[in-house]
Amino acid sequence: MQQKIVSNYESAKEQYAQHGIDVDQVLSKLEKIKISMHCWQGDDVRGFLNKDQDLTGGISVTGNYPGAASTPAELRSDLEKAFSLIPGKHKVNLHAIYADTEEKVELDKIEPKHYQKWVDWSKEQGLGLDFNPTCFSHENSKDGFTLSHSDPAIRQFWIDHCKASRKIGAYFGEQLGQTCVTNVWVPDGFKDVPADRMAPRQRLKDALDQVFAEDLNPAYNLDAVESKLFGLGSEAYVVGSHEFYMGYGIQNNKLICLDAGHFHPTEVISNKLSSLALFTDGILLHVSRPMRWDSDHVVTLDDELIDIGRELVRGDLLGKTHIGLDFFDASINRVAAWVIGTRNTLKALLRAMLDPVEALKKAELEGDYTTRLALTEEFKSYPFGAIWDYYCAKMGVPVREEWLAEVKTYENEVLLKRGV
Repeated sequence: MQQKIVSNYESAKEQYAQHGIDVDQVLSKLEKIKISMHCWQGDDVRGFLNKDQDLTGGISVTGNYPGAASTPAELRSDLEKAFSLIPGKHKVNLHAIYADTEEKVELDKIEPKHYQKWVDWSKEQGLGLDFNPTCFSHENSKDGFTLSHSDPAIRQFWIDHCKASRKIGAYFGEQLGQTCVTNVWVPDGFKDVPADRMAPRQRLKDALDQVFAEDLNPAYNLDAVESKLFGLGSEAYVVGSHEFYMGYGIQNNKLICLDAGHFHPTEVISNKLSSLALFTDGILLHVSRPMRWDSDHVVTLDDELIDIGRELVRGDLLGKTHIGLDFFDASINRVAAWVIGTRNTLKALLRAMLDPVEALKKAELEGDYTTRLALTEEFKSYPFGAIWDYYCAKMGVPVREEWLAEVKTYENEVLLKRGV
C-alpha cells in the first residue's frame, strides 16, 4: 500500500478520533454491507429469454454505447470486471429474463435449473443473488396490465410466473447461504384517467394473495413489493401505488421497496425510511437517480444519496435494509456505470458512518441547534476522501479514478470486439 495513502489515513483517523469516531471500526462495519448490483445495466434490460422482444412497461433505455452484453457469459464477465473495481463482497440482482438455458421456456414455467449457471458462478465469486419476476416486455403485457389484468387467463399467467420466481429465489438463498430478496414490480396502469380505480387494485390484491400463498423459508427468500408513481403509458394511474403496497406490505409482512425514482420529483425517500421502519421488519431500498421523471440515471454522490446514507446510519437501519441499485444508461460504458453507482453508494454510507452522530443527537436533544448546525457544516470538509482511499487500497481495488484505466482497457480488449 502506498505510504502516502497510509499517512493520509492516519492523519484523518486522528481528526475523527477527536470526536470519538473509531475509523477502523467504521471500516469493519462497511466491509460487511452488501449492495445488490442490478444485472440489467449490462445489456439495457434485454435479457436472454426473449431478447428480440421490444422493451415495454414504461421502461426506456437511451444511447448506443458499444459493448452491451448479448450472452449470459458476456454479462458475467462484465460483472466480474465491475466487482473487481468495487470494495467488498456483494450481490447480483437478476430479472427472470436473464435465465441461462438452451431450453425454450415460458416465464410461467421457469425453474431453478434455468439459472443454475448463475448459481454456480455466484458460488465461485462469493456473491449472493436477488431475483425479480419480469412482468414486462412480453406478449401478455403488451396492453400494460399483468397481475391486475381483467382477463383471468392472462392474470393467471403472471401469477404463475411470480410463484415460480419465488421458488427460484428460495433456491438461490438455500444454495448460496445468503437470503434472496424476490421483488415484485408490475407496470400496470392507465395512460388516461380511469373510470374505475378500485377494480384493478382489487384484482392486484387477489393476485398477490395467490402469489404469496405458499410459505417459504425466510432464511432463503424474502418477498418484496415495489410501487411507482407513474410511467410511460401509465401517466394517469398506476395500480400498484405507494399507498397500495405500503398497506399490502404491512398487512402481509412483506418488504416494501422504496425506489428513489418512483415518487413525485419533489419527494425524497430519505425522509420516508424512518417512518416505514417503525412499522415493518425490513425495507428494500432501490438506489437510483431520477431526472424530471423516473429516468434511472447512474447514481451520483448527490445530496439525496448522502441523506439516504445518513438516515440508514443514524436510524440504525442498516441491519434491516436491503440495498440494491436500479439504473440503466446506454450512453456511457456500462461497466463504468456499475462502478460509479456502487462506489458512490458505499461512499454515502461511509460518510454517514464518519459523522459525529452521537454529538449531533445530544446537541439536538438539548436544544443546542447552533452546535448541531456548526458540526454538520464543519464535517463536510473533514478528510473523508483519505478514509475512502485507504479502504479501497485495503480491499485490493483501485484508489480514486485509477479504476477508469482498467475499464478503458477492458473496453478496448473486450467490449469493442463484440459483434465484430
